Amino acid sequence: MPALPQHGYANATGAAPLPQRILLVENSRTFTGLLREAIEQRLELPVSVVSSLAEAGQLLDQRQDWFLVLTGLVLADGDRDTVVDFFVDRGLPTVVVSGVYDEDLRKRVLERTIIDYVLKNTPGSVDYLVWLVQRLERNRRIAAVVVDDSPSARGYAAALLRMYGHQVHEAADGEQGLAAIEANPSIRLAIVDQEMPGMQGVEFTRRLRMHRSRDTVTVIGLSGNTDPSLIPRFLKNGANDFLRKPFSREEFFCRVSQNVDQLELIGTLQDLATRDFLTGLPNRRSFLEQSEHHLGLLPTTGAWVAVAMVDIDRFKHINDTWGHDGGDQALRAVAATVAAHAREQDLACRFGGEEFCLLVPGLAPQDAQRYFERLRQAIAALHIELPGSTLRLTASIGVCCLRPQSDSLHELITEADRQLYLAKANGRDRVHCAPHDDATTPLTVASL
Repeated sequence: MPALPQHGYANATGAAPLPQRILLVENSRTFTGLLREAIEQRLELPVSVVSSLAEAGQLLDQRQDWFLVLTGLVLADGDRDTVVDFFVDRGLPTVVVSGVYDEDLRKRVLERTIIDYVLKNTPGSVDYLVWLVQRLERNRRIAAVVVDDSPSARGYAAALLRMYGHQVHEAADGEQGLAAIEANPSIRLAIVDQEMPGMQGVEFTRRLRMHRSRDTVTVIGLSGNTDPSLIPRFLKNGANDFLRKPFSREEFFCRVSQNVDQLELIGTLQDLATRDFLTGLPNRRSFLEQSEHHLGLLPTTGAWVAVAMVDIDRFKHINDTWGHDGGDQALRAVAATVAAHAREQDLACRFGGEEFCLLVPGLAPQDAQRYFERLRQAIAALHIELPGSTLRLTASIGVCCLRPQSDSLHELITEADRQLYLAKANGRDRVHCAPHDDATTPLTVASL
């Protein structure tokens, strides 16, 4: 299989912002108008439109934040080959959009490092292009690993994935592949050949599934073997899909994209089930499940744990004065402050209404008091800009801090809620902690 050049546009995940701008090169104003509007409205990505290579060259020289080129082949200053060469030679990811189906032309174009060849005058072409742009943009945040002992086959599949925007790791055998996935949590896609020495693809998939479920890593098996039992063996051992070698570029792209779409859909459904829609924080159910697990580990270590209830003061007044839109903005601002304040090991959620709950392990009572006092101050410092006014707000916080033995999460939350009531009764905008014993013996809720 021919090796494909590895362009530099496959951005790895990192601190530097990813390029976002799309260059649309086409002389049909009607089509460019429809496509530009669809991309900018649905995907919120900026689109620049030109109708010639000369204009395209000027824009490319002026800016460096180009993510993708969508180009027609009929331009006033370039024929088909010239247009393709113009963008490919610059190392830009390019999709060709044609008004006429020509099989020979399609094959010629796809022999180059062109991502796709799309007919613009077919029903649904705009929708497909919007999907394609979105898929390519998201691919840059999804890493992949290709596991194959053949350098040429591995390089070919890796080059295709890089063309589609993925950050790609390569592994010459199953052990290397498993190690790569363990070391790189961003790997969500594995392309695995069956015929490998030491560990075949089916065994690799079986071992991977012991640690990574189908909704975290997608596995696509590959093989040129015609054994009819191979496909069901791959699938029964945890593969999401299978491709028979040799495969076409278009089939490879379609299979990979379909499986990554499903992976993201599962993630979206999980977010809907576990996250609060308004604030983006985990919801109450998710928080309780995670907290029970974390709390179950603490009695064996003797570590302190604090559970806190955070309640926005006079929230009804906020809704009555600024309306529910103002109330929603207040909730989002407080949620963002809670999330920014929480450490990596802390759990936080929107508990319901204007209440938030945190489980904070590893802080002794005096440290927990300071921790939540800083959170209270951060909330009090918020300036929420609303039409014609600025909203200021405060929060009351009730805290239960102890070294648990067999205490249930429900009891901890109940005590923190009682402390919240005392904070409200004593004037609001304050942290109220349950009394604790400084002795070294473990405490229980019943002793408070």
